[in-house]
Amino acid sequence: MAETTLFRTRVPTARLRKAEKVFARLGMKSGDAFNIFLAQVELRNDLPFAITTQPERLLTTAEQGKAWDKALGEY
Repeated sequence: MAETTLFRTRVPTARLRKAEKVFARLGMKSGDAFNIFLAQVELRNDLPFAITTQPERLLTTAEQGKAWDKALGEY
């Protein structure tokens, strides 16, 4: 069995509850999600998402459809 470490942190209760609802829909617990996050950090040697003060603009519905068609082919 792999060695494990107990990791504790304080987070806002409301944020955790909202996140736990998402995790539950995915069949996961908070610890599972945290382990996935750490695995992605390890694989990428970086954060698995961008941290910026200049977020990308959201795509319109039409733009999203075109991006999906390009990536997956037309339905």
